[in-house]
Amino acid sequence: MTNYASFLSVFLLASSVPLISAQSAFFGKLKGNHQPSRTSSPGVVLTTGGQVNAPNAVTTINNQDGGTCVDAYTQYCGSGSAFPAKSKWCSFEDMFNKNKPLMFASCSQFNQPNDSGPEIGAIYDAIQQIATETKVDHRFILAVIMQESGGCVRVPTSNYGVRNPGLMQDHNGDGTCNSDITHQVQNPCRTSVITQMIREGSAGTSSGDGLAQCINQANSSGALAFYKAARLYNSGSIDSSGDLCKGIATHCYVSDIANRLTGWTYAAHACNQDG
Repeated sequence: MTNYASFLSVFLLASSVPLISAQSAFFGKLKGNHQPSRTSSPGVVLTTGGQVNAPNAVTTINNQDGGTCVDAYTQYCGSGSAFPAKSKWCSFEDMFNKNKPLMFASCSQFNQPNDSGPEIGAIYDAIQQIATETKVDHRFILAVIMQESGGCVRVPTSNYGVRNPGLMQDHNGDGTCNSDITHQVQNPCRTSVITQMIREGSAGTSSGDGLAQCINQANSSGALAFYKAARLYNSGSIDSSGDLCKGIATHCYVSDIANRLTGWTYAAHACNQDG
């Protein structure tokens, strides 16, 4: 498995990244992540270490697993039949490279120090490690990271009834470099904490499901399993209509994830479902 230091034989330094304002890109969920059906009983402790079952399990790491990213946005709603097929997703290599400039700038909107080169390298390595552990497609992990935090390792914890810390704003996890409990900010953010944040978002916490469990709960195959999983991760359920733009939390969430998987980074956010 290729680590970040040897990725494309180039270690991208922050000084060589174009100056791009985080405000020139759209990311984040507007109303928090909710998983009420899984935490409705006090004292319930969920199983962590989730792993994707066949046929959606990805058992090998392949950075050339798609095409070239296209920075454009198309609004997708409905049951998922009109959403992009996996054959339309861009490769992890291109997707990560296209999102690096945003990662280097994304903490500024939170008035925190922006990510360093080594911190972004740790994100890359952690995605590959956790993708191997959980069998979650590494592109899906990256898409959720960019949606939730823009890759800012010092992203604050959100709480709209459910505490969401870390890079993936997971369900009441422990990993964070900007603690809402101790009110301490870690700079640099330790590699072990970056890995923990991505593991908790992908494999689940004792309070809520991660991407792996959500993919399994989707009861679908192909790209549809991932789109349904995105709705479950954000909302905890899929609206009875089956429309992935409906329900609680952020209505544009699944459309955003679909566009990130095909290469959206800085194009105008053309989803009107959240008003």
